[in-house]
Amino acid sequence: MATIRDVSRLAGVSVATVSRVINRSGYVKEETREAVLAAMRALDYEPSVIARGLAGKNTATIALIIPDILNPFFPEVARAIEDQANKFNYTVILCNSDNDPEKERKYIQVLKNKRIDGIIIASYTIEAPQILELQREGVPVVAVDRAFGSHPILSFICNNREGARMAARHLIERGCRKIAHISGPPVMSAKERYQGYVDVCGSESRFDPGLVAEGNFTIEGGYAATLELFARHPDIDGIFAGNDLMAVGALKALYQLGKSVPRDVKIVGFDDIALARMVVPEITTVRQPVYEIGRQAMKHLIKLINGEKIGQKTMRLDVELVVRRSSGEAADRV
Repeated sequence: MATIRDVSRLAGVSVATVSRVINRSGYVKEETREAVLAAMRALDYEPSVIARGLAGKNTATIALIIPDILNPFFPEVARAIEDQANKFNYTVILCNSDNDPEKERKYIQVLKNKRIDGIIIASYTIEAPQILELQREGVPVVAVDRAFGSHPILSFICNNREGARMAARHLIERGCRKIAHISGPPVMSAKERYQGYVDVCGSESRFDPGLVAEGNFTIEGGYAATLELFARHPDIDGIFAGNDLMAVGALKALYQLGKSVPRDVKIVGFDDIALARMVVPEITTVRQPVYEIGRQAMKHLIKLINGEKIGQKTMRLDVELVVRRSSGEAADRV
């Protein structure tokens, strides 16, 4: 196992310089810092957690702030983050904000007081100035399922808009003539999925703004939105739900309305959570690489903690359509 002295010899610097790089203390020339980091990577050197803690610079803990622990999307993200963190001997503190900005602010203050090494934020309520302030205070931050435009904030998110286009086009290919959309709350991912739906269906002569209802990313919301949509348009034959939970709610509502899926109404969801494969019929969905999003977020947060230079930008991961029974077979076209 490599030691700090091995790193110093390979980098051609003193042990004290390596220590300053590890603990982010004192002045080190940028080229020297890069040489030390390169030597650490080459030797697969992991700094002592105890030593870093005694130096008062690192605690080997990071935090994950999520908006809703009951949404299966976020536990899967958390699992990926924890798996990656364990590889680097980091502990993850999970904070559930319940979409409450005040609760979120309290969490952030507590985490700063505990000298947390970094934060991964999957939040619908936090604003860019809050993250930029954390960065100015020396707290590395990575965002998940959220992007912040031109602000220098590293974010990992899927290609929501293109995924929604895939879903809408698939329903049209399956013969649907009147496609409704159950949207999520007014957050970026939901807005992008709505826009993708409009890109495809908005140009259709049958399009009507009344074919859209909000479902708040929950099963109950999807259920209520479906009843609302069919009260306005009883001839709907296709539904694109902005996530799989709302698609499950739509299934229940359609059963109550006496509609057969996929014979009378075809459904496509978004995310590909495990529940989409457990209901009957199984739900066709747009799969986003949830685990990979979490893994990449943690991997890059560790790089930021170690002082590596990373372009602060939005990273978009590809999605794919997973066809199951809820959208029928090609032969089901009418």
